[in-house]
Formats: sequence, structure tokens, C-alpha cells
Amino acid sequence: MTETVTTAPARRSPVRRAERRAVLHRILLALPVPLLFLVVWQLGREQAWEIPVIGIRMGFLPAPGDVVASLWDYAFGGIHDDAFSGDLWLNLGASSLRVLIGFAIATALAVPMGILMGRYYTMDGLFDPFINLFRPIPATAWVPLVGLLIGWGDQATIFLIALSAYFPIVLGAISGSKEVSPRLIEAGQMLGARRWEILAQVVVPASAPAVINGMRVGLGISWVVLVLGESVGVSVGLGANIILARDVVRTDMVVVGMIVIGLAGFLSDRILLTAFRLLTRGRPLMKK
Repeated sequence: MTETVTTAPARRSPVRRAERRAVLHRILLALPVPLLFLVVWQLGREQAWEIPVIGIRMGFLPAPGDVVASLWDYAFGGIHDDAFSGDLWLNLGASSLRVLIGFAIATALAVPMGILMGRYYTMDGLFDPFINLFRPIPATAWVPLVGLLIGWGDQATIFLIALSAYFPIVLGAISGSKEVSPRLIEAGQMLGARRWEILAQVVVPASAPAVINGMRVGLGISWVVLVLGESVGVSVGLGANIILARDVVRTDMVVVGMIVIGLAGFLSDRILLTAFRLLTRGRPLMKK
């Protein structure tokens, strides 16, 4: 008994050390590109570089140090004391709520539809042409119609987010449902499972990797469309702040808004993955 207690930690410790080394290696691997980006940004601004073909004039960019100071002021105030000071959390909360509602609506509609379309020929024949007709239409093209039918504000923003996130999620669910092994279906039928039980207990779990990947893409698109939805008729939100910063020629705050949206999108993706790992008890359903 004593031998088991003393040797078990020794067996686990190499695994833990390997995991720590893997995490450290991943962190170190992620540093060079951002550092190089910052160096190019600083040098390009100081020397007023102009990128050929694209025509980007880097001399008009704010300095990285100014962006850091504005980000701190946006979060905590005390530096500029202007209309943006200390407003980060209010705007982040409002935008996150819109993204959450729109993404939840898209997921609730797209996942069942995609699962059914992937398993049943009739459902696929009915809805596939309709989905692929509307899928290429960008969110910007919907804006005038949404303004006429819904108006501007929270509802229009949520509608645009839900509409844009719907298509990658439904396509992921269709793909995952179609790729379920026929042997799994046959095994369920041999055990006497009903059709809806096979869908719920066989098809949905087996489709999970593709569904989750579709949801991750849809969540990222939700943050992209957020700025478009908040550009008109919304006074509180990250997108609204970016538009305001553009109007008052605060390029530093435009960049700050972009950084915050990028961080929010990254964190929401990590939260989504963590939630699924907890729900599936750590089974390898998706890749990082």
C-alpha cells in the first residue's frame, strides 16, 4: 500500500511536466509574430511607410504607445478624461449581450435544421436550395431592408448577427450529420432504438466535431457583423464607439475598439470550447 502511494506521483509527474512544457512552448511560439508586427507598426509610423499596391499610409496610424494609453483610459479612465474614458465595460457588456443573443438564436435554429438535412433526403431537397441562395448575400446588403422592416437599434443588430452566424453553423451540422458512420446507425437500430433516439443518441454526438467547428466560425462572424449592426441607431456598444471615434478622427480609439473586439472574440471562442469540453467530459471532440 505504501509503495503504491509513493510511486503514483512519480508516474504522473513526467506527464505533468510534459504538459507544462507543451504550454510554455505554445506561448513562446505565439510571441514572435505579434512582436514583429509591433516593430513594423512602430517603424512604419515613424518613417511614414506606404505599402505598395494596397496604398496603406502607415504615417497616419497612431503610435503603439498611444494605443496602449488609450486602451487603459478606455478601461479605467484617468488619462484623457474624454467621452471614451472608463466606458469599456459598459460598451463591452452591451455588445457581448447582443452577440450572445444573436448567436444563441442562430445556434438554436441551425443545429436541428442541419442535423435533419444531413440525415433526410427530403429535408435536404427542400431547404438546401433556399439556404444556398441566401448564403452568399453579405450582411451589408441586408442593412437597408433591415432598416425598413425592423428599424435601427438592438433588434436590427441581433437580427444581422443571427442571420450571419446561421449559415456556417447549419453547414457544419449538415456536414457532420452526413459523415456519421452507417455502422453506428445500424448498431442503434439493432438495439431497438427509435428514429428520434438514433438522432439524439447517435447522430448528434457523432456530429459534434463538425457542429462545434461551425459554431466557432459562426461566433467569430458574430463579432465581425457586430460593428455593422451597431453603426446605425446604437449609442452604446463597441461598434458604436468605433464609429464615433472615426467621426471625431480618433484613430487611436478606432484601433482600441478593434483590439477589444479581437480579444472579446478570442475569449468567447475559448469559453465555447471550454464549455463543450466540460459537457463532453474532456473527450477529444474538437481541435484547438
